[in-house]
Amino acid sequence: MHPQTRAIHAGRSIDPASKAVAPPIVLSTTFEHAPDSTYERYLYSRYDNPNRNALEECVAGLENGAAGIAFASGMAAAMAVVHGLKSGDHVIAPADCYFTIRRLLTELYGGWGLEASFVDMSNLDAVQAAVRPTTRLVWTETPSNPGLFLTDIAAVAKIAHNAGAICVCDNTWATPLLQKPLDLGCDIAMHSSTKYLAGHSDVLGGILLFKEKGALYERLKTYQKVSGAVPSPFDCWLVLRSISTLPQRVAAHCDNAEKVAQFLEAHPKIEKVHYPGLPSNRFHELAKRQMTRFGGMLSVEVKGGWDPAVALCANVKLFTCATSLGAVESLIEHRASTEGPDSPTPHGLVRLSIGLEHPDDLIADLVQALG
Repeated sequence: MHPQTRAIHAGRSIDPASKAVAPPIVLSTTFEHAPDSTYERYLYSRYDNPNRNALEECVAGLENGAAGIAFASGMAAAMAVVHGLKSGDHVIAPADCYFTIRRLLTELYGGWGLEASFVDMSNLDAVQAAVRPTTRLVWTETPSNPGLFLTDIAAVAKIAHNAGAICVCDNTWATPLLQKPLDLGCDIAMHSSTKYLAGHSDVLGGILLFKEKGALYERLKTYQKVSGAVPSPFDCWLVLRSISTLPQRVAAHCDNAEKVAQFLEAHPKIEKVHYPGLPSNRFHELAKRQMTRFGGMLSVEVKGGWDPAVALCANVKLFTCATSLGAVESLIEHRASTEGPDSPTPHGLVRLSIGLEHPDDLIADLVQALG
């Protein structure tokens, strides 16, 4: 099926009891056993739930995956992968990555003896040089947050597999419609479903999609069941409902982001625009190879650094200065302020999540905010 069709039909069926077209929300935490005390599918809602299964099936289909495992947040999904490692294991991660991933690897699991190297993953020689005999996980994030660095997914997956490591790609910014990491060699694609999948700033979630339904899937499925970091049935229902419009929303996000990026690239108060859809961007050719379009996220570096960047965020009227991304409304954020005093993000960098408003209105707002 085409993505537009799969987004509406995957994971869904007519409810056999009521014949409802929209799937019912199953809130029950427990399910009746058969007379012989066996059960066919559902035992307890921490283990499995019809709404969660429907969401997992749907997103796995969009990613061309064999199976999915849903979690209560994107970080819970990431934590599941990292928790499968052991003391002394080594992880390679992007230098430009979501700052909470860095905290997960260093502050939380560093104390347990996990070792991590943060490298420029746009430099394949640097990735290869970081490999150790103990490397067990190569974590990629492309486009990256917040600098929009791109990773050659196929090449890095090959490096990981030659080292005996698994390769995971955080595909949140690209969505399953713009990029297929599993087709490019990754073992797992990860999403914060809070973002584009849900798309309305009203639900928290995360999901892992697997190339194969093998031992790696079974290990992380067990982690999901035992840890209990699962999304509620209603959260799953909300994300599944939103995925029905994902193809149309993503197309509009891309249309708007391309126009805003072109405007900002020509503005005299902007030092640099990070957006792979611009022909001037150093990742443009790679983006054309592994993405179908260039996404709804961009970052800019404002001339003058910290103070002008903060002023831009303070002066917008249509954009909302807030954390998060991928929703229908446009958001703007000075990332170094959010990440804290140890942030490696340039002080003049502002991240923009381009929503579904008319692009001329968004541009007009940036015009007045930049003065």
